[in-house]
Amino acid sequence: METILAFLVVIGVVVVVHEFGHFIAARSVGIRVERFSVGFPPRMIGKKFGDTDYCLSWIPLGGYVKMAGMIDESMDNPENITGAPDEFMSKNYFQKVWVISAGVILNFVLAWAIYSGLTLKEGVPIPSEEAIPTAVVDGKPAAEAGLQAGDKLVRIGDTSIESWSQVVETIHGNPGVALEIEWIRDGETQIATVTPDSEKSPDTGETIGLIGIAGPGIDGYEKVGFLAAIKSGTDQTLFILGQAVKSIKMLFTGAATVKDLGGPVMIAKWSGEVAEQGSVALARFIAFISINIGFLNILPIPVLDGGHLVLITAEAIAGRPIPTKVKIGIQQVGMVGLLVLMATILWFDMGRVGLFSKVAGLFG
Repeated sequence: METILAFLVVIGVVVVVHEFGHFIAARSVGIRVERFSVGFPPRMIGKKFGDTDYCLSWIPLGGYVKMAGMIDESMDNPENITGAPDEFMSKNYFQKVWVISAGVILNFVLAWAIYSGLTLKEGVPIPSEEAIPTAVVDGKPAAEAGLQAGDKLVRIGDTSIESWSQVVETIHGNPGVALEIEWIRDGETQIATVTPDSEKSPDTGETIGLIGIAGPGIDGYEKVGFLAAIKSGTDQTLFILGQAVKSIKMLFTGAATVKDLGGPVMIAKWSGEVAEQGSVALARFIAFISINIGFLNILPIPVLDGGHLVLITAEAIAGRPIPTKVKIGIQQVGMVGLLVLMATILWFDMGRVGLFSKVAGLFG
């Protein structure tokens, strides 16, 4: 239950902020908003104020703002596009771009505000050089060898380990090579053998070794002023955005596959784990998810915001609107493709968290 609540908080904040961006942008240029929904249909509860139905819907995996005169993912009543001045299609190109982009912009602003605020409150983290992983990824070589977060690495292969940088250098330099690792947990020495996975570095393109650990830890915080906090928040936002871009690049180059993507189940799992660490950790996770959701939405995929940008840009170049039937066809194809992708990611998610074995256990 705590995991579900944490997931709803994370997704709820990110979705509300994203859709609020579309909402205020639409209202700012005089577009009538017919529905503001948190969650996907069917509609659960809500109330209408003025022209807008504000509601909660049953599927808590997103949300949408239904604007008058726009063919969107709801594909409702396209014949109601009348050319009225308060409809989306009646606005000029730049107004449309502003309305479509505002949700993503607000997602990035949310992350920037969280990172900047936390930096102002806590300070800039001072990285630890201790060879202690802060996280171990399930299903990866380190986890399969029995290594856990908080264990202190003292030897990898023939190399005595004294710092985190040595851990990174040794593992990265031995892709596919069996290495004996030694660590200390609760005063006891443990030894196992790991073989780092061979993967392409998103930074250099070179093949490196990875065993599924994260670090380094933090040795404290250094207080900074307002301007430094703003700069740090900007740097952190741009770094996470850069990682998202690299992830997409890795998918296209074959360095990663759909199996490596995390969907709703993994986000729920991570939300629960992060929530146990406290409100600050949960806020940072919300910022992280907000950037990734914003980035995914701006990709040129039909149904998503980036897909709408492509369509309105094509209309602006052509000097005339794309036929409604064509738009609906594009939206339908995009929706099917997106649902297939989501189902695939969900399938792999369930395998990663062991839901299949748990369900099988219920039946003996």
